[in-house]
Amino acid sequence: MPAPLPHEHLPSVPALVVESDDIQDGERLNDLHVFNDWGMTGGNLSPQLRWSGAPEGTRGYAVTCHDPDAPTGSGFWHWVLFDLPADTAGLPRGAGTGPDFKGLPAGAVHARNDYGTKDYGGAAPPPGDPHRYVFTVHALGVDKLGVGSDASPAVVGFNITANTLARGHVIAHFGV
Repeated sequence: MPAPLPHEHLPSVPALVVESDDIQDGERLNDLHVFNDWGMTGGNLSPQLRWSGAPEGTRGYAVTCHDPDAPTGSGFWHWVLFDLPADTAGLPRGAGTGPDFKGLPAGAVHARNDYGTKDYGGAAPPPGDPHRYVFTVHALGVDKLGVGSDASPAVVGFNITANTLARGHVIAHFGV
C-alpha cells in the first residue's frame, strides 16, 4: 500500500484548480525537474504552475512539493515556498531555482527543503518503484506566515495548514 499523500491527513478545505504546462497529473516527471546530483543528471528546474479558484479572503499562497514515498518515515520535502502575494496566479518554470529566482514575486520566501537548501530540489528517488511528487498550492488567509526561511518544512507546514482556505495539487511520478 502506498504511503498516504500529504493532504490526506489534513483538514478538508475547498479545492483550488492547479495546472501546469510542465507536469501532468499521474504522468512521469520530465527530466527538467529531476535533481542534478545524487546520481541524477536532471535540469533541477521547478515546474511552471498556475492556479485559480481561490476563495474570498485569500491573502497569500504557499507552494510545496513533497515525496510521500521517500524511505525516511516522513517523506521528503523538495520545495517549500511561502508568503506569495494574493495576486499571484502562477509561477514560471525555474522560478524556484536559484540563485536569481527569476519569476518569484517580491516577498516570496523559500524555507529549507530536505536537501538542506532554500530552493526547489528535483526528484532523486533511490532505485526501485517510482515515487510520487505532490505539487500543492495552498490559498492562505494570511499574507505572511510569520516563520523564517530557516524553519523546518514541518514548522512551515504546520503554519500553512493552520491558515489554509483552499488547496489543490498536481501529482507526477518518477523512478529509476
